[in-house]
Amino acid sequence: MNRVELAGTLIERRALRYTPARVPVLECVIGHQSEQLEAGHPRRVECEIRAIALGETAKWLEAATPGVEVRVTGFLAARSRESKQLRLHILTIEFVEGNQNG
Repeated sequence: MNRVELAGTLIERRALRYTPARVPVLECVIGHQSEQLEAGHPRRVECEIRAIALGETAKWLEAATPGVEVRVTGFLAARSRESKQLRLHILTIEFVEGNQNG
């Protein structure tokens, strides 16, 4: 099983680009803050995760302004064959109304 659900803030997004096969691609960074229960104790969680979207999802993300709240689902994969750093591949994105900064 490799499925991620994450709510957070769009911190940064790069310009939309296209693969050689003309598939839209957009890279971004999503910030997350929450409180999780770990070993029976509350734990404050703050992190930033690099993410990538392809196809129609990339086009939706292109229209988003940094600071908007999002909910995404996707999967984790290595950044490339040379780099085993994880990156979230966004399959679906939902924009959370009423929680936009600035």
